[in-house]
Amino acid sequence: MKLSEFKFELPNNLIALRPAENRDESRLMVIHKDSGKIEHKVFKDVVDYFSDGDLLVANDTMVFPARLYGRKEKTGAKIEVFLLRELNAEMHLWDVLVDPARKIRVGNKLYFGNGDLVAEVIDNTTSRGRTIRFLFDGDAEAFDKVIETLGETPLPKYIKRKVEADDKERFQTIFAKTKGAVSAPTAGMHFTKQLVKRLQLKGVDISNITLHIGLGTFRPVDVEDLTKHKMDSENFIVGSEVVSKVNKALDNKHRVCAIGTTSMRALESAVSATNRLKVKEGWTDKFIFPPYDFKICNAMITNFHMPESTLLMMAAAFGGFDLVMEAYKVAKKEKYKFLTYGDAMLII
Repeated sequence: MKLSEFKFELPNNLIALRPAENRDESRLMVIHKDSGKIEHKVFKDVVDYFSDGDLLVANDTMVFPARLYGRKEKTGAKIEVFLLRELNAEMHLWDVLVDPARKIRVGNKLYFGNGDLVAEVIDNTTSRGRTIRFLFDGDAEAFDKVIETLGETPLPKYIKRKVEADDKERFQTIFAKTKGAVSAPTAGMHFTKQLVKRLQLKGVDISNITLHIGLGTFRPVDVEDLTKHKMDSENFIVGSEVVSKVNKALDNKHRVCAIGTTSMRALESAVSATNRLKVKEGWTDKFIFPPYDFKICNAMITNFHMPESTLLMMAAAFGGFDLVMEAYKVAKKEKYKFLTYGDAMLII
């Protein structure tokens, strides 16, 4: 398929700047793959589409406050440092993005807070990328506390407003427990503890994988031929508990639903030769776009995504290109909210 086939106009007024007041009261569009039927619901109605023995798979990655604001030594110029990936915990070595990049060179020292944290630039990695070492004496736990204090919730740049106190909790799912993401697995943000309890009372189970979302999620595709696009690698873990539950549900012909594109990506990166889930840990650069034969899930919850994004491509691969693109036209007409804090879609 071609990149241009995923192009559509997204008006600014449909980009959600804030989440719904209650997580499970965002809107939910339900798409039926077999019939092409499209329903309009509220997210907590998702319970009605699952039965005893069904399984939902959530991503338990936790977003950390990855955006730091500081200044350069000597000049005092203001800089933004976005923490991407910890390279070495003992040495406090990180891959980061810097802005403005042209002012930040190897050897520069960067100061954060009132000098509470100092970093030295030790390498250039890309045009905006740097490797930096934090000059910090404490252990990893103490370092995390400093980052929690100085860092800011890393809302995507397209949310054009200042970060607010509520964002710390809302830009996180209730499943979050394994720190390492710079963006939230957005489909999971619609769930509440009460909603999970209602699902469990119906006999529906929820199990977790971990995939630490990097900024590659937002990196635009810049090739027309999708077979030539290379995804950024992301670290993931598919453990024995979720493997056992998924394979049992598949063997018993129950529904297995990925909560979000990140869960789907992790599951599809851990498929055995017999098309069952296997325990796997490592890095995945799997790029899913139509046509694609999904091996594990027969249902998926996702948000409404950016035009020409890899997330939209995965949704189209799962729901069928024509049906999903038609659903997006309907979503625009019905004024659904798009992107991170937007509404949800269930594809069954």
